[in-house]
Amino acid sequence: MSALFAGGLLSVEAAVALLLALAAVLAMARTLWRQRRAEPAARARGWRIAALVLAQPLLTGLLYAALLPPRLPGQAGSLVVATAGATDAALDAAAGDARVRLPEAPRSQAGERVPDLAGALRRYPHSQRVRVVGAGLVPRDRDAVRGYALDFAAAPLPRGIVGVWTPARIGEGEAFLVHGRAHGLDGGAVELLDPAGQRIDRAVPDADGGFALDAVARVAGRAGFALRALDAQQRPVERLALPLSVEAEPPPRVLLLAGAPGPELKYLRRWASDAGIKMHTQLAVGAGLQLGDAPVRIDAATLAGFDALILDERAWDALAPAQRGAVATALRDGLGVLVRVTGPLSPGLRAQLRGLGLDPGVGGDSAPLRLPAQRYDEAALRARLGPGSADAPQPREQAPPALPVLTRRVLALDAPALQPLGRDADGRAFAAWRAAGQGRIALWGLGDSFRLVLVGREDAHAQLWSRALSALVRPRSAARARIDGSLRVGERVRVCGLVAQAQVAAPDGARTSLQPDPAAGPQACAGFWPTHAGWHSLVQGGRQQDFYVRALDEAPGLRANELREATLALALRSQPAVAGATGAAPASGERGSPWPWFAAWLALCAALWWFERSRLGRPSGATSSDDALR
Repeated sequence: MSALFAGGLLSVEAAVALLLALAAVLAMARTLWRQRRAEPAARARGWRIAALVLAQPLLTGLLYAALLPPRLPGQAGSLVVATAGATDAALDAAAGDARVRLPEAPRSQAGERVPDLAGALRRYPHSQRVRVVGAGLVPRDRDAVRGYALDFAAAPLPRGIVGVWTPARIGEGEAFLVHGRAHGLDGGAVELLDPAGQRIDRAVPDADGGFALDAVARVAGRAGFALRALDAQQRPVERLALPLSVEAEPPPRVLLLAGAPGPELKYLRRWASDAGIKMHTQLAVGAGLQLGDAPVRIDAATLAGFDALILDERAWDALAPAQRGAVATALRDGLGVLVRVTGPLSPGLRAQLRGLGLDPGVGGDSAPLRLPAQRYDEAALRARLGPGSADAPQPREQAPPALPVLTRRVLALDAPALQPLGRDADGRAFAAWRAAGQGRIALWGLGDSFRLVLVGREDAHAQLWSRALSALVRPRSAARARIDGSLRVGERVRVCGLVAQAQVAAPDGARTSLQPDPAAGPQACAGFWPTHAGWHSLVQGGRQQDFYVRALDEAPGLRANELREATLALALRSQPAVAGATGAAPASGERGSPWPWFAAWLALCAALWWFERSRLGRPSGATSSDDALR
């Protein structure tokens, strides 16, 4: 038996139960053996033997309960935890053996007030199930509940915007999407406001409350966009600040080669100049003459200095074989290549494109093209167009012009390996790209996008070419830190990807040095607890990365959804309760008093002692000293 304990094969409860069961079996066997061994005339009545046999397991059970009393259910039950937004009705519905209130819970609620959940669990150490009622657990209490069975009775979300997701990085001049989720806006809408307060986009949430809005980051720096939620009567429900940090990066370097000049190239160069893109242009005009910038050699060294190459089919055919090989090598090394198809493709060019994974067809036919109808209303479109320039102002009294009908080359751009760069109103792609090594190559069938500028829709023209270059330019490895967390005052912010001497500058000018946690390994992560709301800057290695920290009570819809989602995730990962739906006895907790069980065992022992020595159920000739089956 000692070997069993030493090897950990038996617990104390199991060992005691085994010993007592063995003793009971031996006692019952002894009684039956004596009955069988006695002479027929001296055998006891059957009911006496049954009483003696059945008394043994009953004595054993009472003795076990006296040695190891059952655990008290009130000490090993459920702990009800009230959080922010908890109501009396919800707390009453959550049955439990004890009730506590966290600091965020309403002060009028019944229950013991505790500073945090860890302290409550220390005060009630035998609780196995935690029932959270209200908005949910704040980060301070989430680690304490791990290892417990967790139930969550979530409070209803407030009306308004409850979720917003923006890109991790937004570059200057880039278009970006804002995804979100609204609650309680049946028949309402969500609007995106630019830093000047003008509405630039509007969306009606779907059945699940999801919405998507887009905008353009025109200027680098800290931009104060905003979201506005409207009800079915178009009355404001909530205005949510949406601070975004737009990063200024070196403009892409683009090499433009063309077999002939034309208005398409003129307005493409004008857009590139306005967007700050460094474009080197070489336009052939025949007889070996070129217009534009100073000629450059088309070789590997030259192409390594550019991020994208734009050329038409005539410029491609004019390249020497060594130059085409240099383009293919630069493409595999990360260069983005866009081939403008303005006429039929030669057999040689088609064969070369097939070698790069493209089979566009001849491209001899052209077809009219209508761009998809834009979902912006007149007010949003005016805000996007802006006031215009001194030479070409945008009159406020005139409606924005409609999109004109354009022309495209008929190309085969529906292969599964191709990703569309743009589609017409019927869903057909007029431009598409595919990966080639580390770079991307695209075919562009639109030949007269300049018509958009001529009718006053510079925004649509800029959007077409901005999306094309954003998808194709050579990828850049910008050293950026990853900032995780809810970004609220007083809550931990996790910063990863740190370098030496990283600091966070607060709005009041105070600086906090970040020391990476050695346990984080190569991720180089550190924790930071902001104390002020507003813009913060992560300064490291001469680079500044801005991020915004909200006040604890700012954006209540976002806050409620953050707590809700985090607590629901903990509840899904929580361990099942030992005494939950199975009805099994609790495995831990304080045991009850052994004295009632010992008194019952002692009383039964005394009664059995008297019964064994009485003449009840014995044959008439038996004596009290007879060993016939006491």
